[in-house]
Amino acid sequence: MPRTVPKTTDAALRAGIVATCREMNRIGLNQGTSGNLSHRIPDGLLITPTSLPYERMRPADIVAMAFDGTYKGRHRPSSEWRFHRDILKSRPDVNVVLHTHSTYSTTLSVHERGIPAFHYMVAVAGGTDIRCSAYACFGTQELSERALEALADRTACLLGHHGLIVLADTFEKALWRAVEVETLAKMYVHALAIGEPPRLGEGEMAQVIEQIRRMSYGQAPDLDAVADTPQSRAGSASAKRAAGAKARPAPAAPAARKAAGR
Repeated sequence: MPRTVPKTTDAALRAGIVATCREMNRIGLNQGTSGNLSHRIPDGLLITPTSLPYERMRPADIVAMAFDGTYKGRHRPSSEWRFHRDILKSRPDVNVVLHTHSTYSTTLSVHERGIPAFHYMVAVAGGTDIRCSAYACFGTQELSERALEALADRTACLLGHHGLIVLADTFEKALWRAVEVETLAKMYVHALAIGEPPRLGEGEMAQVIEQIRRMSYGQAPDLDAVADTPQSRAGSASAKRAAGAKARPAPAAPAARKAAGR
């Protein structure tokens, strides 16, 4: 299903890109000018400029690009504009593309190793593993194509001998996912010092993925077959909200509203 572009002003998106980039550096996900970030806009994207340190970057420096590769702005777009454009063009389910050279993700990528299902949180990328693409030179169409392949049915991948890409709906979710994947990469690197860790099976990961999906829709993580679930106590705030929702009348059908003169 095509994603509707969020009703956020151009100024707010530009400010969000700057703030997110600075936060990437502050928390150690990135350094210098090596990472880049983009957000969907109608018929294109806003993207960080090339070779501009984040501490000097201002909202007016963010580049507006169309999907045909044309752009407006005082700077050229990031050298990685191709994979930002191609991902947003081919993945209508996401709004944000975040790329970073975080230490542990890059450590694995230089060995051309993805992150297997050694820990259940690997599911934060949408599947049973986090793939690593084959190497291609930065800024090339070949790199973009290999990134798209590694990201099939996933919201994160490693780029061979390069770094990390994560996809998300919002800047906040993109940062969260990048931190989670980098933490997983760190744990996997440390685990490898003892030996290759055992992996969770397909069925075990399928259960994790389903429970994460349910939680993302505000449901309890317990599967339907689980009878022992938490229940709100009578008089608690959550119980009152649930009771109020049940007592609230359902919206009238269009014909009923018309008959009532609405």
